[in-house]
Amino acid sequence: MSVQVEKLEKSMAKLTIEVAADELEKAIQKAYEKNKNKITIPGFRKGKAPRKLIEQMYGKGVFLEDAANEVINEEYPKAVEECGEEVVSNPKIEVTQVEAGKNFIFTAEVALKPPVKLGKYKGVEVDKIDTKVTDEEVDAEIDNERGKNARTVDVTDRAVKNGDMVSLNFEGFVDGEAFEGGRGEDYPLTIGSGAFIPGFEEQLIGAEIDKEVEVNVTFPEEYQAPELAGKEAVFKCVIKGIQEKELPELDDEYASDHSEFETVKEYKEDVKKKLESRKEADAKNKKEEQALKAVIEDSEMELPEAMVETQQRQIVNEFAQRLQYQGLALDQYLQYSGSSVEKMIEQVKPQAIERIQSRLVLEAIVAAEKLETSDEELEAELQKMADQYKMELSKVKELVGENEQKTMRMDLAVRKAADFLVENAKEVAAKKTTKKAAKKDDEEAPKKTAAKKTTKKAKDDEEAPKKTTRKKKTEDAE
Repeated sequence: MSVQVEKLEKSMAKLTIEVAADELEKAIQKAYEKNKNKITIPGFRKGKAPRKLIEQMYGKGVFLEDAANEVINEEYPKAVEECGEEVVSNPKIEVTQVEAGKNFIFTAEVALKPPVKLGKYKGVEVDKIDTKVTDEEVDAEIDNERGKNARTVDVTDRAVKNGDMVSLNFEGFVDGEAFEGGRGEDYPLTIGSGAFIPGFEEQLIGAEIDKEVEVNVTFPEEYQAPELAGKEAVFKCVIKGIQEKELPELDDEYASDHSEFETVKEYKEDVKKKLESRKEADAKNKKEEQALKAVIEDSEMELPEAMVETQQRQIVNEFAQRLQYQGLALDQYLQYSGSSVEKMIEQVKPQAIERIQSRLVLEAIVAAEKLETSDEELEAELQKMADQYKMELSKVKELVGENEQKTMRMDLAVRKAADFLVENAKEVAAKKTTKKAAKKDDEEAPKKTAAKKTTKKAKDDEEAPKKTTRKKKTEDAE
């Protein structure tokens, strides 16, 4: 095999890969062996017809397509390694010569890692974040844990309040007419859960058992049932039962039963330490995001479109894998959300660009500061993998090849670059923003640190399955 590299504009390149004719012949023979049992030739049992006879009847190219795919899959990775270029996209393959007895030639158009002109990365300004933990926050955390161990009790001596679990009968009317799907009996609903359309649950607060209450709402303009979208409706509701959670008493016995501590005092101190660690980690992540954003804005790089497209598809694939872990297939999610793979790919483009820019900047810092991963650090990372999968370290080393270990070394160095960025940042008092601006910042803030290969949702509210008054089909996929 030989490979030639032609550099194109905007960090693109064309690889011309030539494979010896005998390698193509081996692939053709393999394709014949694979497909001969599917071909019927008069006078021969299935699988017994000679290859030449099949080629005479169906044409010399009958096995060429399978053979070409076999050669491409085998030789393209070798060509990338041999050419020494850092390819950062899926290839666009074109076959230029495929004929038995001749060398097989194909081209692969790919994106190469673009150059980065690194801007200022030392002393960039980040917000000073308070990581102190208050007694109220400790109590709230403990109450949340107590809630998991609470028992449910029936309530008969008061009206509905926020947080109650009720059994609800309801029927909805639009313009005085009952509509399909607007009726339910003994429907379990937690007040304040947001399972019903906005404004519905709040109007049940104060309702008494077996007394009818009218709830007036307006369906959202984007409601999933077009005939109801934007319409005003009246629901006649009757609370059939009320239940509430009764929290266990917070005493030394509870602390002993639900923690590794014997007293409430020790338990609270441990909770406080964990909250402090969580706040510090969150603060570090936020500072890293702010610092990275500043460095990216001050740096120069031109991203090849093919590189961005590859990253877009990678993000959607990761999202689909997370859905699978939750027992939901991507096509089911798309059906619920009314979206499509093409829409998702387009929606995650800003995230893909941000992820690429963050990685490129951090790799540039690795080079500028000559950050390296030692053999001991790599060994420790491999040991973590061994522990996670309950395997021997030696076995993990056998499974993780040289290329994978090279990638791991760079990933660890990138983490060091992210830490370096935060450690050398300049903390300043956070600027006061309006509620509207703060909300916008929250929506646009990246949901991951660039030093780790994590992703956020492919889309937030627009992709989440829409709420109905009957049933909440699924939770947001992340």
